[in-house]
Amino acid sequence: MTDHTLSSSPAVAPTTGPDPEENRRQVLYWRLLARLFDHEEQPALESASLDIVEDMGLPPALLDPDTSVDSVVQRHPELAEAFDGLMTPEPEADGARDRTAEVRRAALASKLLLNVFATGTGTVSAGQLAGWQSDAGWLERALGCPPGGLRGGRAAGVGLDAGGSGPDLSGIEADLVQRMHLREVLADPKLAARLTPSMSLIEQLLRDKGNLSGIALANAKSLIRRYVDEVAEVLRTQVEKATVGELDRSVPPKRVFRNLDLDRTIWKNLTNWSPEEERLYVDRLYYRHTVRRTTPQRLIVVVDQSGSMVDSMVNCTILASIFAGLPKVDVHLIAYDTRAIDLTPWVHDPFDVLLRTNLGGGNDGPVAMAMARPKIAEPKNTVMVWISDFYEFDRSQPLFEGIEAVHRSGVRFIPVGSVTSSGRQEVNPWFRERFKALGTPVVSGHINKLVHELKTFLT
Repeated sequence: MTDHTLSSSPAVAPTTGPDPEENRRQVLYWRLLARLFDHEEQPALESASLDIVEDMGLPPALLDPDTSVDSVVQRHPELAEAFDGLMTPEPEADGARDRTAEVRRAALASKLLLNVFATGTGTVSAGQLAGWQSDAGWLERALGCPPGGLRGGRAAGVGLDAGGSGPDLSGIEADLVQRMHLREVLADPKLAARLTPSMSLIEQLLRDKGNLSGIALANAKSLIRRYVDEVAEVLRTQVEKATVGELDRSVPPKRVFRNLDLDRTIWKNLTNWSPEEERLYVDRLYYRHTVRRTTPQRLIVVVDQSGSMVDSMVNCTILASIFAGLPKVDVHLIAYDTRAIDLTPWVHDPFDVLLRTNLGGGNDGPVAMAMARPKIAEPKNTVMVWISDFYEFDRSQPLFEGIEAVHRSGVRFIPVGSVTSSGRQEVNPWFRERFKALGTPVVSGHINKLVHELKTFLT
């Protein structure tokens, strides 16, 4: 019976053997996971990975977690191009998979991920931080992100979107900064010169500035100034791109040939047409208006400077200074935690503003509103931007009542959850629902959106 059953059963097709390239790729990723989560070398995986890398003609340094990507590329310049867009490859036209290319990408990607995410423990030196920032930059290139796009860095700090792909590295960078003896590094000009300004580093400098003096304070100010200038340069470009406005027809147009409105000139002089001569006699020329109007507007920016809003404080301070430089825009800047401070006298210099802030602590929105409301002279000619997570606890109702009164007076009120490089925002749901009902929904935390909203209103 058993023999009959076996002989009459359908023939089983021979199974295809395992794909050797797929196995090699899995070995590389298993090694990566082991290194990330166990921190101890797995001899079998290390040996197998070395064989794979050497067989593909790649440098063994790719497997050394202590070697930076910069060092690998310096020794093997041909690999620089391979890292660009590494983790966002274009699909093959015919849908086929190049297994060998996938193994090669796995080896390069493993190097990036291990260097960026396996940061170890203990004290971090200025050189190690600089090395990590460089490796993070290579990872951003591999993901197709702008420099700083995953870290709240210079480009990201001004709202260049990373496209939603990849991790957010700002938390890792912040941890590295906290593990570094920053005061000692700042006291040494050579070590301080190795630091690259980033949001995490600037946050730590602003928090610790009261404990710095002499050379350390001078180096801290220099780093803050560099970061502010870099972000301001890109932000200014974003503002200029968003420029809109209406023509001011009260100002006579310039009577130059390039401004000649030929169609209007012909239309207005048609009564001078001579059929006999087939000639148009022009007794008046018309010119196009090219001057744009900038209506005097008042912009009041209120920024929560409590501990959760550091990114917003830095970005909005720089943004306010740029708008303050526009013609006939009257900008006022208020920062608050449990107290409010009027930073308007220094609004043109974001560096000076940041040095005067005292980041951290709680928040008291009604105190800030009490300072902001007297600045409203002409409600319909005023926009108030309020940047906060709106966690006011027992002060929620008084703050909302103040906001509601300002909005109903005719002021354009724009609540913003945060102004961050990544666009993430966290807003008290109680406030979010009430803002929506009031017709003033919370603006996305991405700075590009805020730039657009302000330019549309102010010009």
